[in-house]
Amino acid sequence: MGTPLSLLVHAFLAIGLMCVSVPTASAQDPEIDKLLKSPVGKDWVTNGGNLTNQRYSTLKQIDTSNAKQLKGAWMTRLKGSGMGGKYSAEATPLVKDGIMYVVTGDDDVFALNAKTGEITWERWSGIEQAITTVCCGWLNRGLAMGEGKIFLGQLDANVVALDMKTGKEVWKTAIEDWRNGYGVTSAPLYYDGIIYSGVTGGEFGVRGRLTALDAKTGKILWRSYTLPGPGEVGAESWPAGTTHAMRGGASIWNTPAIDPELGLLYFATGNCGPDYDGSMREGDNLFCASIMAIDAKTGQYKWHFQQVHHDIWDYDAASPVVLFDTVINGQPRKALAEVGRTGWVYILDRTNGKPLIGIEEKPVPQEPRQKTAKTQPYPVGDNTVPTCAPPAPGYDKAGCIFDPFWDTPVVIQPGGQGGTNWSPMPYDPDTGYLYVPGTIRSSVFARVPSEWKNGIRYTNGTQSPPVGSRLAGTFTAIDVTTNKIAWQQQMPYRTGGGGGSTVTAGGLLLRGEPDGNFVALNAKTGEVLSKFQTGFGADAPPMVYEVDGQEYISIVTGGNVIQGSATGDAVWTFALNGKVQPLWPPPPPAQVAGPLGAIAAGVNSIKIGDNNVEYAYWPARTRVKPGTAVTFTNVGDLPHTATATAGMEGAWDTGALAKGDTKTITFDKPGNYYYICTPHPWMYGQVIVEP
Repeated sequence: MGTPLSLLVHAFLAIGLMCVSVPTASAQDPEIDKLLKSPVGKDWVTNGGNLTNQRYSTLKQIDTSNAKQLKGAWMTRLKGSGMGGKYSAEATPLVKDGIMYVVTGDDDVFALNAKTGEITWERWSGIEQAITTVCCGWLNRGLAMGEGKIFLGQLDANVVALDMKTGKEVWKTAIEDWRNGYGVTSAPLYYDGIIYSGVTGGEFGVRGRLTALDAKTGKILWRSYTLPGPGEVGAESWPAGTTHAMRGGASIWNTPAIDPELGLLYFATGNCGPDYDGSMREGDNLFCASIMAIDAKTGQYKWHFQQVHHDIWDYDAASPVVLFDTVINGQPRKALAEVGRTGWVYILDRTNGKPLIGIEEKPVPQEPRQKTAKTQPYPVGDNTVPTCAPPAPGYDKAGCIFDPFWDTPVVIQPGGQGGTNWSPMPYDPDTGYLYVPGTIRSSVFARVPSEWKNGIRYTNGTQSPPVGSRLAGTFTAIDVTTNKIAWQQQMPYRTGGGGGSTVTAGGLLLRGEPDGNFVALNAKTGEVLSKFQTGFGADAPPMVYEVDGQEYISIVTGGNVIQGSATGDAVWTFALNGKVQPLWPPPPPAQVAGPLGAIAAGVNSIKIGDNNVEYAYWPARTRVKPGTAVTFTNVGDLPHTATATAGMEGAWDTGALAKGDTKTITFDKPGNYYYICTPHPWMYGQVIVEP
């Protein structure tokens, strides 16, 4: 018998840690840098646990033998911050020396006693509520810490430093202007005196970038662009003599990882722009939908791997990259993995970006008008969600991944919100597994041309699940040595747009679910060991820490607008001696696409974003007589539309309605008229016209 994989991995990890644990001469916070380069212990000091983004805790007081005893140690409400229909709660708390730091969807930051939950200070962002360039809900995925400061990015594209002891602002730096389409939702990364932050904006025709700032002063040190300028690496993948690359998207939605020994920083990039229209941007369109490695000190390009060539399906690479050391074919390897909305895990050699398991370029169907790529990468191994759509009533074609479309609607799976979205994927060195949350969701794709205007949504098309289609998920353990499924659970709800999970040396896999449950599982087998109802959508990643010798597990619960889970403002913390009881279950998220709620008879006035629920029509369903003029009024904060669902009955559109705008549509013929908001295609409405 050979040496067990787990022993080889741990031995290799030990060698690697010895190599990287020597402090660099320029370190500004040696203690935090040491924690960032070490296995996660009693403190959790960065979004992914440490520089690897593994989300693996070495704590094991709570394990598979006693996890069923977990109860609430404390639950703290964050004073209504980020609570409402336009917000999502997706942040991972940080803990250092018994103090917890957490941020909400309104960019408000709270410091709590990590043992009791008592709020010790609070910083209210006062962020402008009129921001119109938010893509997918108001949210913030976490914080960074170092040099006595807490760092965050904001939706207004500012990066902010706060004093850890008081919450007072130390500096604020605008890395862009939200009016140009930019924002920040990812947790920044601190290491060796530098703050790293990506930007959002792929739906607004921006030029993606990573910005490095001096942690002490907030001064911008350099920018590393994810779209090449003329003469730069990758420029040949865009049409020569055009400026399409300068508004080609490639946002960074995730917190980077760093290998200090190699001196490399890694991240993944989002979709191309315009999202659903490749007609004017012939070529592979680097570095959209890619994994990238750059020099951590200078931002200089080192290597890339593109997951989707010439993306027209919104197949972002949005989940954080994960670094780990493993053994493949008896050889120690420095690995990197990232999971995409395609439903595949991409496993690479992090020294050079080459596939470790195998990724094959295969021919794909063509649409000359879309300038589609001739081949696409297919990883060797298993996909975590289905890659072909079932037939849908009202649509002529149901297609598979990479099927093209033009002006005739095509149903494709995974849809652009399928597979794995931003949710982090942890790695467990004890099992050798990656844990992948997935969404099963078809989308109806169609191209709708438009012209680029600064700060205005620029997607040139639409996608939404067919009315009545299934919304579900998977949760999958992937063996990193084969990229094959070790075990998989079919989930009743979408999970790929939720919180991801965390693993521990106690053999536990910890995750929240959109129905409000916090769940502890056996990481090796997937067996559910305990469930605890938090009362709110549990769509943020858990984390683990220790205070005074006791292990705690914490998760932010406040819902997710895309998942449709229940909103809230709570931080739940669990322990073996907890005494706080579960709450009543919240309303579950939808399992079928389409408008919800009772049918309002004779109502001809529809309000968008009313009742503090930004992403909804009120009423969502109404029944009227032929010839009725229905008025749509936007009372929310963001621009919305009411647009006839592609391929269904009728063709009408209010166009983009800013706050306070109205548009009247007359429905003359009997029929069933479904509609969506094109910028936010999880919003559904229905007008039933009957004599």
